[in-house]
Amino acid sequence: MSPSIVVLANLTATSEYAVQYAAVLSEPLQARLLLLHHYREVAPDPELVSMTATKIYRSQAEMAAALQNMTRQLPASTQVLASTRAEVEMVTEAVERYHPLLLVMGMNTDNSLLDQLWQNKALPVLRDTHWPVLVIPEAAPTPRVPRRIALAVDANPFTPNPASQALAPLLASWQATYIVLHAETSNEQQAFPGQRALANVRLSHLLPPNTEPELYEEVKIPPAEGIMQAVTDIQADLLVLIVRPHSFLGKLFHRSVTAQVLRQSRIPVLLLPAQGPNTPSWMARLT
Repeated sequence: MSPSIVVLANLTATSEYAVQYAAVLSEPLQARLLLLHHYREVAPDPELVSMTATKIYRSQAEMAAALQNMTRQLPASTQVLASTRAEVEMVTEAVERYHPLLLVMGMNTDNSLLDQLWQNKALPVLRDTHWPVLVIPEAAPTPRVPRRIALAVDANPFTPNPASQALAPLLASWQATYIVLHAETSNEQQAFPGQRALANVRLSHLLPPNTEPELYEEVKIPPAEGIMQAVTDIQADLLVLIVRPHSFLGKLFHRSVTAQVLRQSRIPVLLLPAQGPNTPSWMARLT
């Protein structure tokens, strides 16, 4: 099966921008795009004429045609997939069927919409699929293959889960420079935490072979602020965050560094799940 990237798509400007970004990122590996659309059937007013099945099918076809038209100028092979199932079920089914390299979604910078999106869509997707998710903020710069990728980690060891490990070919295709960002936290008591963070990244085998990541450290400021300051200082065009299993819990996530960074980031953020005890059994077949 050829590599693919699944994009949660609709007809909003934010979604269209995410599709364009995904197409650019997929081009070096020639991965195909699967545009996954949740088709919502609007209940008709009972006082009006009922919507016929023909009209429903026509509406679905028109939506698929509009999405297909969106992709005509993209440098990637695309396929539109529409479903009336609940969004989380739809995404989980697509992941199990296509085993995409990652999931991509656009992000509106309005905080209330951000909270709603993560509570109702992204968090359940992360919890149920444990799959890499690339978040494209609407304020992101012009789509381009990333050249300077920031990987924000703490000093604790981590092991990428099978889906994150399977992303290696795409990361390698970008031929980027990697900078490990270590933002000091209050509970780090061991000496040289930045060097430990750098060593943990090397031991994770997450980055392409022969990669020599640089180290950038921020101290004496809160981690989320430190990460965002570092991203600006090194002029990164993509930020990678390791998402540990406990972060899939809704209330905890909203207090996490990951959530704070997502609210502030103006560049794409790639969330890579770490290995945990509740990884779906079907995912083990990827290794």
